[in-house]
Amino acid sequence: MEQKKKIYETTFIVNASLDDAQIDGVIEKAKEIVTKNGGEIRDLYKWGRKRFAYPLKKKNNGFYVVAEFSAPGDVVGKLERHYELDENILRYLTLVLDKIALKARLAPSDLAKQATSEPTSPETGRFPRRDSSVPPVPDQKASLPNPSKQVQP
Repeated sequence: MEQKKKIYETTFIVNASLDDAQIDGVIEKAKEIVTKNGGEIRDLYKWGRKRFAYPLKKKNNGFYVVAEFSAPGDVVGKLERHYELDENILRYLTLVLDKIALKARLAPSDLAKQATSEPTSPETGRFPRRDSSVPPVPDQKASLPNPSKQVQP
């Protein structure tokens, strides 16, 4: 019986002190584990070198990689086992993408359509202004008493 494939997203941080060829080797090894175990890589994003907010394993920088793949459930355990054993992977996170998350993602063609269909005013070609019947917010500084003009008893 064939296991049902789910869609996963994994993010992992590679040691940034490695050469680009070595980083690509670490990424290829992770891709190979997914594909050898019946999975398929859907998207791979290399975010590049980023500085950490705090040190991770005594490192200040890391190379971020995000991969989206479809695979049977047992592949995630094998992939995370690889992450644990590879000393060049500083941290990782793997998530199951549910139907709501998949619907929320827009394809690049949908983003282009959305950008061209922004609401504009036919007269000016700009976004419509706020309704002029709504009164403006009062200035709070004008309503505060001036401390230099205090009344003397």
